[in-house]
Amino acid sequence: MSDLETMPGHLIRRLQQISLARFASRMAEAGLDLTSVQYAALLTLRDHPGLDQQTLAGMIAYDRVTIGGVIDRLVQKGLVDREVSPTDRRARVLMLSSAGLVTLDIAEPWVDKVQDDLVVHLSREERDVFLRVLQKATQAGNEMSRAPLRLVAKVQSS
Repeated sequence: MSDLETMPGHLIRRLQQISLARFASRMAEAGLDLTSVQYAALLTLRDHPGLDQQTLAGMIAYDRVTIGGVIDRLVQKGLVDREVSPTDRRARVLMLSSAGLVTLDIAEPWVDKVQDDLVVHLSREERDVFLRVLQKATQAGNEMSRAPLRLVAKVQSS
């Protein structure tokens, strides 16, 4: 008989639930209507303006089919602008709006608190080990994901 509390998959799912709950709670405290995926998209667009949706999805390890809904909501909130690509008139590129930049500035200290919330009960040494093991497991399993992380070596800005 299996014991759920010793199964990595179950524990990872539980930690994800905790992470999402803490993120939602901290964003509510900040007065922001923002999900963790939306935050990842905004942060990536700030650092790499002019991405198309498919590239953005790969860079945040999010499903290419459902990233459209995330972007639609960010556009509706006025946080992201869609523009015609300067190199391909049929394509659209994504740019962080000024409101998106302000939102990121407000969210950043709250997102830092979420990270602290998740490891608050670990010693400094345990945190370091936890992060190293988590990074190793995530990187090793990347290609097994339905939405693997796709780092872009050099992203062109428009």
